[in-house]
Parts: sequence; C-alpha cells; structure tokens
Amino acid sequence: MRILILGAGGVGGYFGGRLMEAGANVTFLVRPRRQAQLMENWLRVESPHGNIRVPAQTVTKARKPYDLVILTCKAWDLDSAIDSVLPAMGPDSFLMPLLNGIQHLAALDAAFGQARVLGGLCHIPITLDDQGVVRHLSTIHKLVFGARHEAQQPAVTALADAFRPTCVDWHRSGNITQDLWEKYFFLATLAGSTCLMRGTVGAINRQPGGTDFMKALLAECAAVAAAEGFPPRPALLAEYGAQIIDAASTVNASMARDVARGGRTEAEHILGHLAARAQVHGVATPLLDLALLHLRVHEGGAAP
Repeated sequence: MRILILGAGGVGGYFGGRLMEAGANVTFLVRPRRQAQLMENWLRVESPHGNIRVPAQTVTKARKPYDLVILTCKAWDLDSAIDSVLPAMGPDSFLMPLLNGIQHLAALDAAFGQARVLGGLCHIPITLDDQGVVRHLSTIHKLVFGARHEAQQPAVTALADAFRPTCVDWHRSGNITQDLWEKYFFLATLAGSTCLMRGTVGAINRQPGGTDFMKALLAECAAVAAAEGFPPRPALLAEYGAQIIDAASTVNASMARDVARGGRTEAEHILGHLAARAQVHGVATPLLDLALLHLRVHEGGAAP
C-alpha cells in the first residue's frame, strides 16, 4: 500500500513515523520549509512508546496517484488541502481524513465521492516543537478508522494490515460514523467549556456552579448528536460524564491553548457546526451558543 500523508506535523508525523518504522511505504506532502527540515534532520519523534528517527520521503507537490491519502490538516486549510491532493487521487485511490469534527466529510464527499472517503479519528496529545521534533505528550496514541461505504472494505483491510505491526493503539470500527459523532460531541464540550472559562476541567469544577455547568454543556452537545441520529452509547456517555466533572483534572482543549496564545481556532468547524445542527433540529443549546459567541469574539481579534 502506497500512502501519502498531507502534513508531517504532530498527527501526520507520529502516525506516519510509526508506519515507516514498521516498513510501510509512506510519503509526506509538505511545504518546502518542512521538507528542508526533514531532509536535514530526518523525521524525529519523541514518545513514551519509543523514539523514532528515520529518513522521510517527501514531496512538495503531488504528481502521481497513491493507494491511500491521509489528511492531517487544520479545518481552515481543508479547501487548499483538497486542491493539493487532487493529483494523488487516482481512480482506485481512497482518502482518510484525521480532522476534528464532522463537517469536513461533506466537503470531501463532494470533491471525491463518498465511496472514496474513509472515516478516521485519533486521540493523541501531540505537538511539533520549534526544532521540528514531533513530541508525544502522553501514552495515549489511539487511532480508529472504518468504512463509510462497502466499496472501502478492501482499503480498510489494507490499512489495518499496515498498522498491525506498529505499536499504535488502533481499532477497525464497524460503525465509524457513530465513533466520529461520539468524539465530536465530547470535543465540543471540552473545547467549549475550557475556552469559555479559560481554565482546565478541574479548575472549572472547583468553582461553585462549575460542575453543573459542565454537566449541562455535555447534555446539550449529546442532545445534538442524538438528534442527528447518533445518540451516545450509555457506557461512553457515563465515562465522558465522569471525566468532565473531575475536580483534579488538568485537561484542557488544544483550542483553549490556541486562544491563550492569540491564535486561530477551529471554532466554526467544531462549535459552529454543532450549533447550526442544533438549530436545524430545534435543540436548545444556550451554553454552546455562549461558548461559540466567546470564540467568535476572539476570532475577530485574533492574529491572522
């Protein structure tokens, strides 16, 4: 399986590095600056699961088809990402996005056809430092992928075969759209709460009214998922419910870190889309709407 990964930052660099470590045929589609960095220093990953330093195949422009294209861009780069990978999508190629949220699937389906767009998600605290090193910040490195169309099953099998010899905590899902929605509503809760309150989950819960706020926001976001036809599984909802009321938690969303540094966020892609779907279904989401307003004000004054 010939794999092209758009981006060699945290997510793309980590999972691509693990695939290369296991002998997979991986090429990274990157900008010239990142290509020069990788040519000089190789792909470097520092992780509790073992460090990686391997020479990386890179291109700055896709010129031929690949069996699988993996997108690891930010939501605001999706349009340019689609243009960049068009030459890599031959008649037998498939694409798997590893983006937050769910809204990107509609754009990718429109560009390539639903039968060619797999479902994928990941849970991994990761960052790319100033020296170009991919730094894995915990032991969590979960990857979930699955078919959204029966024609994708052979590609999903090939992808599973590629990840089987790696140390990645991967899972082939039989209901990837359910999995995507379950990650989405929880991410919206986490991002909405920690961005609005400018604090960690624990810091919010330690204040009077904080736990009630967290429970109410989680309930709003879960209600939207249910209205869309993907009610959270009870055991998972209970697990998420326990996580968001943990007064000792040091967790905050990466979006909250973007806000803290004055940077751009995926507010519209995550909170905005969920709020819009809530409106379509007549689901009241006053706390989600407040968090979205807060982030829109931030975006209005954020650095470009």
